[in-house]
Amino acid sequence: MNILLWVIQVALAFLYLSGGAYKVFKFDQLASNMRALSRGGWRALGVLEMVGAVLLIVPAAAKWMPTLTPLAAAALALETLALAGLYARYSLKLAATNPLVWSAGMGLLAVFVAYGRYALIRPA
Repeated sequence: MNILLWVIQVALAFLYLSGGAYKVFKFDQLASNMRALSRGGWRALGVLEMVGAVLLIVPAAAKWMPTLTPLAAAALALETLALAGLYARYSLKLAATNPLVWSAGMGLLAVFVAYGRYALIRPA
């Protein structure tokens, strides 16, 4: 179970880091497609995703405050599932190009990581 959690954590960290950087640094391309949030809103979400990506890996790997990992995963899950709800207003089509599909999948994986890491660190 621990290996599966690490594989998912690393994959999610890369996805959240790249998605957050896109929201922060490539806002003009994003704004042409999604006008639901302001520039500051998208940038705040991007920063949250980049910080969350770092917190998915560093605390657990360094064994320094490992409780931050499930908290970061839970925060990313809430943010991503909220974005999935936002994307659902635009399209419910199940296609690989629809951000709803990717957001829902990433959110569910983040929930799995949050629960898995919490179950591994909580006292018995």
